[in-house]
Amino acid sequence: QVQLVESGGGLVQAGGSLRLSCAASGRTFSDYNMGWFRQAPRKEREFVARISWSGSDTSYADSVKGRFTISRDNAKNMGYLQMNTLTPEDTAVYYCAAELRSIGSRWLANYWGQGNQVTGSP
Repeated sequence: QVQLVESGGGLVQAGGSLRLSCAASGRTFSDYNMGWFRQAPRKEREFVARISWSGSDTSYADSVKGRFTISRDNAKNMGYLQMNTLTPEDTAVYYCAAELRSIGSRWLANYWGQGNQVTGSP
């Protein structure tokens, strides 16, 4: 089992930055990949970014590529999502996830955090 707890969300003006953190516990952190998803009001949950167990491989949704950076610190059992140049379109509940897998063009995950609100104001 894996438990995930996000922190670091909040309100930020357009063009600003925010960093989300994800604290993992349970199984050995370096045993699994992890990632971030988000769900905006009245929309489906969507993939944002993922990172391999070692941190050597990352991938991003086109909508955040070049603005968001995913990282992890296996020594601290922590994952991060650095978000720069935020816009109102980035407003959503952001979820940390673990053990991601792809099925076609979709990303799924076995474990989820509770979610953290990020709001980009105009």
